[in-house]
Amino acid sequence: MKEKLQRFMWGRYGNDRFNQFLMIVALVCLALSFFGLRIFYVLALALLVYAYYRMFSKDLSKRSAENQWYLKKEMKVRGWWQRKKKAIAGRKEYKIYKCPKCGQKIRVPRHKGKIAIRCRKCGEEFIRKT
Repeated sequence: MKEKLQRFMWGRYGNDRFNQFLMIVALVCLALSFFGLRIFYVLALALLVYAYYRMFSKDLSKRSAENQWYLKKEMKVRGWWQRKKKAIAGRKEYKIYKCPKCGQKIRVPRHKGKIAIRCRKCGEEFIRKT
């Protein structure tokens, strides 16, 4: 039986990160459909059909391009999330100011009193309390 499945999948695309994402979203939609929202059930079925279509497809270059597109979008979201986490974690030790001239964000340590801050981008100097 295992050999038959291997022969069937020979030359087909298989599973990737985009398919995993589609299946997770489909499961979430399926769970939401239990609360009486029929549209989520239809959406879950459509996502599952599309995920299986991609998995059994023999057009490897097109499926790979779709996966690359998804990975780029995922990296943008992950990068944004990591920056937000880092900024929130650093709020205890650092204060963020914007340069009044160019708008560049400048990070300075907290609890130093009044200090002169020089923007590295435009050279503007301004005084702020940390």
